Amino acid sequence: MTRIPSKSEILEWIAQNPTKAAKRDIAKAFDIKGAARIDLKSLLRELETEGKLTKRRSSYRDAEDLPPVSVLEILVPDADGDLFARPLEWQGQGAEPRILMLPRAGDPALGAGDRILGRVTVDKTEDHSHTARMIRRIGTNPLRILGVYREGSEGGRVLAVDKGSDRQWVVAAGATGGAKDGELVEAEQAGPKGRLGLPKARIVARLGDPTEPRAVSLIAIHQHGIPDHFSDAAVAEADAAIPAGLDGRTDLRDLPLITIDPFDARDRDDACYVQTDPDPKNEGGFIIWVAIADVAYYVRPGSELDREARKRGNSSYFPDRVVPMLPDRLSGDLCSLHEGVERACVAVAMRIDAHGNKISHEFCRGLMKSVAALNYQEVQAGMDGQPGDKVAPLMDDIIRPMYAAYDALTKARAARQPLDLDLPERQIVLDDNGKVASVNFKARLDAHKLIEEFMVLANVAAAETLVAKKSPLLFRVHEEPAPEKLEALREVAAASGLTLAKGQVLKTAHLNRLLSQAEGTDNDELINMATLRSMTQAYYNPDNFGHFGLALLAYAHFTSPIRRYSDLIVHRALIAAHGWGKDGLSPDDIAQLPETAKQISDTERRSMAAERDTTDRYLAAFLSDRIGYEIGGRISGIAKFGVFVKLDETGADAMIPIRTLGAEYFHYDPETQTLMGADSGVVIRLGQRVTVKLIEAAPVTGGLIVELITLDEKTMPRGPSRGRGKPPRRKVGSAKKKAAKTARKVKRTRH
Repeated sequence: MTRIPSKSEILEWIAQNPTKAAKRDIAKAFDIKGAARIDLKSLLRELETEGKLTKRRSSYRDAEDLPPVSVLEILVPDADGDLFARPLEWQGQGAEPRILMLPRAGDPALGAGDRILGRVTVDKTEDHSHTARMIRRIGTNPLRILGVYREGSEGGRVLAVDKGSDRQWVVAAGATGGAKDGELVEAEQAGPKGRLGLPKARIVARLGDPTEPRAVSLIAIHQHGIPDHFSDAAVAEADAAIPAGLDGRTDLRDLPLITIDPFDARDRDDACYVQTDPDPKNEGGFIIWVAIADVAYYVRPGSELDREARKRGNSSYFPDRVVPMLPDRLSGDLCSLHEGVERACVAVAMRIDAHGNKISHEFCRGLMKSVAALNYQEVQAGMDGQPGDKVAPLMDDIIRPMYAAYDALTKARAARQPLDLDLPERQIVLDDNGKVASVNFKARLDAHKLIEEFMVLANVAAAETLVAKKSPLLFRVHEEPAPEKLEALREVAAASGLTLAKGQVLKTAHLNRLLSQAEGTDNDELINMATLRSMTQAYYNPDNFGHFGLALLAYAHFTSPIRRYSDLIVHRALIAAHGWGKDGLSPDDIAQLPETAKQISDTERRSMAAERDTTDRYLAAFLSDRIGYEIGGRISGIAKFGVFVKLDETGADAMIPIRTLGAEYFHYDPETQTLMGADSGVVIRLGQRVTVKLIEAAPVTGGLIVELITLDEKTMPRGPSRGRGKPPRRKVGSAKKKAAKTARKVKRTRH
């Protein structure tokens, strides 16, 4: 009679022979033949049920160990530059194994998030339990899902929180991660998507109650993959930092520099001072000092702080929190230019003439002490004749000279003609419980504009200096609009009875003339939005392609190294170019400039998307108790599936699904960006005033659904039912003829 091995014997053999764990291998090892194979099969099933073995295709393995060939996800390199991975198929009850990657010559470079098939070997040491060598790369990051978990009889489902998404994902009983019904969770796709049924996912993080007000920004942070936790090594480096002294620096402590920031500023990285130029040859001119926190002194190339800062690329700001680029010991302390405290800085003195033209500039690495930390409102109040106790003593010697220099700079700005868009910025105000108390539009004070002009001038000075010294750097690049985007803008302008110059090299002055034509008319907001849409997105690049929007030949970000990695690179370039120390731009920095430019351009877009999504969710929560209310707005976008409306008061974006516009068919014309009713002939176009009724507000997704009530103060006709057929050709033809007629009329007007 064939002897059947015990369970412990089978487990021991599999542990010793992980590459030969198929049922036939086990049978051969224990000389099991014939009918005894059925008993072996039953025994293996029992071990699987008990959780001691897991079946992978036709092979068995210890549930508390990894298969010799596993799918792995590459993690961020550690402080020593070693690359680790995590197993994507771990089913054990204990801690997830930590796997050290052993690269071989010829292996492709791997980065965080890459997925590989690896050959895994047990190698228990202090910082890892396994090692692995790559067999082949099998993909990038697995699809991540942020959603609400709904418990079921066996496992549950994840309902995505993405706006406009109704997707669901099935979660197996063993992949819930302990999530509870109704919790906000982060999940990732588990296995390939099949043809039939819902896709499968496993929960990787529990994020708490999605209805809590402070979960709003948390959703965006996790959804967009913004790193919000510093490594222990980075925090340790920051905590060990010692304030810089005067050694090797210019003493600027007697210069009465001040900081001017929002009243709720979380960091202060720039200070200013203006004095009348004593040179008689520059009558009416000024010397503008701009001092910026010397972050490069504390964040050295190749350090853990540097790796963390580069990974983040920038700080991300939300109504209830900030995800900083640097730990608080630096961003809120040593690199923040607090009042009355000595701080290391990189400063530039810029001489301008009475017309705001920069005559010269000079950089230095200094030690400063701010005499006052002010906010925009109190500075503006002082200039408006109502100075507070803190501002009053500073008016004659500090505040008024700053405004006089600003007046001169506005003359140079008018001559340069940078793009002058008028798009108000929203400010969401939260109460003590984290709920939206109000939604305001930020006032644009001269105090804001003054600081902006000083910072632009300092950024130009940094770029010019580094170009002159032939130093590598990262430029802030903004290229001119694409021809097709300009043509779309011309069509919007023509439909509004306005003109945009054609047949010549486009300059910002041409766009400003268009904006000026629209100013004060019903089409003012429309033309501003359409002009913004025609612009390309600014980005970072080691090559200089100019800055179209600012009408500048060379521009670099220098003034915010606490919250932008690009500025830290520029500071290092200035340090190296001037020979100020060994903490300047390193050979590795220079070699990686193209990759760094792409990395931080991507992280900037990531933060913008997260901040926009957070705003949408807060606004949806704010409006959720106004279901059924009628609200005024303006059409801001048109698509085949519906109409987008920017609501008055809050500036929130809502959607009118095309199915709610009426029973008639609406023809979408992408060229003219219009929808036209097949029966009524009603044309819906960008910029029209509307009244809408709020139908749905979803705080978890940030979606707002509205119903169109009036269009240009006329009740929206519903039209007779004609099914979903195509509209009559004559309607489309007449619309195009009307558009052509308008274009001819505009052309004649120009002559």
